[in-house]
This record gives sequence, structure tokens and C-alpha cells, in this order.
Amino acid sequence: MGEESLYKAKEFSRKHLTSAIEHLDPNLARYVRKSLDHPYHVSLMQYKARHHLSYMQSLSSTDTKMQELALAEFQLNKLLNQREIQEIKRWWMGLGLAQEIPATRDQILKWYMFPLTILEGQAFSRYRIETTKIISLVSIVDDIFDVIATQEELSRFTEAIKMWDLAAADSLPSYMRSCYSALYTITNDIADLVERDHGLYPMEQLKKTMTTYRAPLALEHLFFMLGHDLSTMGSANLTAGQIRPIISCPSKILRLWDDMGSAKHEAKEGLDGSYKVLYLKENPSGDAEGHMISLIQSEWEALNRECFSRRSYYPPIVTQISLNFARIVTQFGYDDEQRRPIVEDYLRMLLF
Repeated sequence: MGEESLYKAKEFSRKHLTSAIEHLDPNLARYVRKSLDHPYHVSLMQYKARHHLSYMQSLSSTDTKMQELALAEFQLNKLLNQREIQEIKRWWMGLGLAQEIPATRDQILKWYMFPLTILEGQAFSRYRIETTKIISLVSIVDDIFDVIATQEELSRFTEAIKMWDLAAADSLPSYMRSCYSALYTITNDIADLVERDHGLYPMEQLKKTMTTYRAPLALEHLFFMLGHDLSTMGSANLTAGQIRPIISCPSKILRLWDDMGSAKHEAKEGLDGSYKVLYLKENPSGDAEGHMISLIQSEWEALNRECFSRRSYYPPIVTQISLNFARIVTQFGYDDEQRRPIVEDYLRMLLF
């Protein structure tokens, strides 16, 4: 009942604000239009804050001291972000995977965007850097599975991951051994970091996430770096092997959004088991995108319940990360010219 009332209020507000835009002051009209395009709850707070500041600067009666303080904070964060990206670049170049696997993607800024936006604050600088490393290697593994390796090589790689022993990679092709070694090293480094900072040694749990790849793996690593073992938090309704909604919901949103076409330029053509391709095979005349948007909305509803229920047992930092992960996904959409206008604007704001 409560959710239904909120949806009605949302549609009522959207309808009347849209009709009011043409009667508003130009600055306020732009502000309202941007708010309608990027609603508060599903948008990144840093992105909203920067544009709110721009709007406040257009008004003559605002507190300039507060604006100066906000701009100074943005500038300090920008300098920190620039140092972080330089450290990641040095690590990536030293790794040599881009040279050994030419077909793979070299997208350092894209990989860094996720940790940068889901975990804010100077205190988390080291965790952003380490999470970017994990995301980069997950991306490499994704490419290996999608477009590089043979089926037989993939089977051997998966078995080596399950064994989690450097000796298990001896029979793999050279490029796979290099990727396996990098993944092995960074995972052990993160386990050591968690033990040093929080007194936990999560190697067994991290090893179990290795076969999931993608978002669940990155989120599990990040939560452990923050000192939170989700396996100890209220798991009564979970079956064996089930991923918690706080992780599975944003992960599904990422997968559905990606499959819906935000990465068409990568020419995957369904090689990674695209949900859209599979849906159209089973429903040739169906509306795949409409169906997927409905699924994304359902995952958002489930995520909201998980984060905001009075029975929620997650620390605030965990819910913030999960929500921000889901928010950043939609920022990676492409326009008709195969550009990412929001991402480009966001990068200019936070890095350049």
C-alpha cells in the first residue's frame, strides 16, 4: 500500500513539474529538467551536489562563503582522485596484461569510476585503489570468456580458479597464466589488508567468490576491506550458495542494463549469454527492452526493501555502497553518437 502511494505521488509530481517547466525562470527550468531526468534516489549524490551548487551560484541571494567551502572540498577531492588514478595506471602498466592480451579492454577510467562513485571520502582512498584493481582483472577475465579463449581453455581456467593454487595454472596458455597470477596476487594482498586493518582473514570467503566474477566478486572484496563479513549478518532466509540481495540486486541491474545495449560498441553480439538475445529467441515478437526495464525496476524495489526495511541488519556504509553501485550503472548509458554524456561530465567534474 505504501509503495503504491509513493508511485502515484511520483507520477503526479512528474506530470505537473513537466508541464510547469515552460513557465519557470530559465535557470530554475534547467534545474527542474535535470532533476526529472535524474531523480534523487537513483542518482549519484556527488553528481547531484555539483549541479545543485552550479544552480545556487546562478542565484544572487545565496551564501557565497558556503559555496566557496563546497568548491574547496570538490577541489581537494579532485586532487586525491588524480593521485589515485596515477597509482592505478602505474600498477596497470607494470602488470603488462594489456600488452600480453591485445584483444582485451584497456579502460582504466571506466574501472575506476565504480569505486570512485560508490565509496566516497578521503578515508577510503586505499580501498578505492584496490577495488579498481579487482574490477580491472574481472574485466579481463570477462573478455577472456567472451571473445578470446576456446571452450577447452575456459574449462581449464575455471578448474584452476576452483583449485586456487598457482601450480594449477601451469597447464594454461601464457596469457591465462598471467591473468591468473595477477588475480591470485591481488586477492591475497586484499586478504592481508583486511587482516591488518580489521583482524579478519577472509581468504576462504574470497576464494568462493572467484567463480562468480563481475559485480558480486568486486562487492564482496570491498565489503571485506571495510571490515564487514556479510555471511555473519542475518542469513536465516538464504539457501546454500544464494547471493544476498544487497549484492545480487545491484549485480542484476548491472547485467540487465549492460545487456540492454549500453555496450553495443563492444560488439559482443550475445557471446556472453546476453539476456536480451535469449529473451528474443524465446519471444521473437516480444518487447525485450520493455521487459528488461520492468525487471530492473523490480530489482530496485527489492534493493530498497533490503536497505530500508526496519529489519535491515546492514551497516550504513554497506547499504550506501550497494545503492550507489545500482545508481552508477545507469550513468553508463550511451547516446545516439555512442558517447556517454553523463560519464564524461562526471569525469570532468571529479578528475579534470
